[in-house]
Amino acid sequence: MTTPASHYAARPWVALLDESQRAPVDPADSLVDAFRRSVAEAPDRTCLAYFDGRLTYREVDELSDSVAGHLAARGLEPGDRVAVLLQNSPQFVLALLGAWKAGATVVPVNPMYKSAEVSHVLRDGEVAALICSDRAWESYLRQTADGSTVRIVLTGCERDFQTRGDERVLAFERLPRPSDTDDLTAVARAGHKAPQVPAPAPADTALISYTSGTSGAPKGATNTHGNIMYNAERQRTGLRLPEAPVYYALAPLFHITGMVCQLGACLNSAGTLVLTYRFEAGVVLEAFAEHRPHYTVGPSTAFMALAAHPGVTRDHFASFVNISSGGAPVPPALVEKFRAGFGPYIRNGYGLTECTAPCASVPPQLEAPVDPASGTLAVGVPGPDTVVRIVDDQGAEVPFGEQGEIVVRGPQVVPGYWRRPEATAETFPDGELRTGDIGFMDEQGWLYVVDRKKDMINASGFKVWPREVEDVLYTHPAVREAAVVGVPDGYRGETVKAYISLRPGADADADTLAAYCKERLAAYKYPRQVEILPDLPKTASGKILRRELRSRPRDGRQP
Repeated sequence: MTTPASHYAARPWVALLDESQRAPVDPADSLVDAFRRSVAEAPDRTCLAYFDGRLTYREVDELSDSVAGHLAARGLEPGDRVAVLLQNSPQFVLALLGAWKAGATVVPVNPMYKSAEVSHVLRDGEVAALICSDRAWESYLRQTADGSTVRIVLTGCERDFQTRGDERVLAFERLPRPSDTDDLTAVARAGHKAPQVPAPAPADTALISYTSGTSGAPKGATNTHGNIMYNAERQRTGLRLPEAPVYYALAPLFHITGMVCQLGACLNSAGTLVLTYRFEAGVVLEAFAEHRPHYTVGPSTAFMALAAHPGVTRDHFASFVNISSGGAPVPPALVEKFRAGFGPYIRNGYGLTECTAPCASVPPQLEAPVDPASGTLAVGVPGPDTVVRIVDDQGAEVPFGEQGEIVVRGPQVVPGYWRRPEATAETFPDGELRTGDIGFMDEQGWLYVVDRKKDMINASGFKVWPREVEDVLYTHPAVREAAVVGVPDGYRGETVKAYISLRPGADADADTLAAYCKERLAAYKYPRQVEILPDLPKTASGKILRRELRSRPRDGRQP
């Protein structure tokens, strides 16, 4: 079977979308403009809910105006970079909007980064201002920023804007406040006026989003205001949420998924964003019960943790209209277990930092098919303005149903990497994103992700994709998390090793799990080595770090 190039260009997936999802989107303005429209439309509606704290749209507008005015008064100029290193809190939103209102580019930084990682971002991004927690500044960022281009620092305590002080996530004391000129909360409440700066154009850089580093040193993807606004509008029109929707921020806001699919979509919808600092399963479930959100998005590992919590009930999820998973494809077994236990159907989504979060998702009126040959669950379909193709190693398109590298062209794809012309040319030839992911597309336009190209295991000349083995492991009732990697083997070259964490109270050993896979997989695919750990290492956005597992000392356990 051959597939002419016109088959991908014809975008067969558009037939699966409804009228609102097919409607054209022209991101002619920025998320700041969308936020200001929401302020005008619903000034007294709650914009941010943080434990028992509430901030209306009018209040968030005034507070972020004051941050913008303060930054400008201290010498921040349009185009300067502002690094924001904060958890999911109102401070993050005020810092982000304040920096944008001052005409700056925001550099979101993972709060779990260590000194060397932050140092790389500050220097690579030539950051002019740093907004962070008081604890991080005092413990290591003061020394890290020394000698960098940072000339403006604002620190804040994330216990502000609420009084509940939940010790499960806010178990830290407020440090002695610095001068009001350095304290984020004091600056936000000072009543400064935002500077008069030109409105950002769609092509202007809004974010420099550093990749998670799962496949090398982090590079800064230059997400434009148009990239962000396009996907925020696609979320608004495509999710079928009610008026004044309530979003729960399960994904971290510093990650592109949380930034766009939660914060961006919420501000663009005049909705309410529920924040609880960081993920803790009990806190999350209580927030679901208190705020009754309509939508959230998070990694499959977060849903596994919620499902394993001893206090979880179906009622915790009763308010949801839609739940999405991003960061890594969801195993089909998890989707069905979750639906059977709690009601909602978790819809896959697929995207990268380089395409500003989603470039494919499962429409809310549909359920993703499972490929009968591989057992892989589809990650969704592209939008009407996006073209996803599958190509071979030479860049030629392969037929529908055949595996190859996923490449993406569309209005959400970034122009390139910050000051990395060679990396940009390699990853974005002619403006098309080479994702490094292996997948295939069926004739209807459903996209399936097999695995990362560089994660493929070569066992005695046979290709083994870790995800196929992981999907089988997730069907075992004792398995909570699974990650499969290739490890050196004197006879086979590489062999398959599985790292497992078990569900609470489950009892299974390495031999049992290996035998389970052996019954369900070809002989060259099942794991010859199994190691059981309490938890698997993850990025802050919930992706399991196979790279870190590959570098672990091997225990030699062979079933």
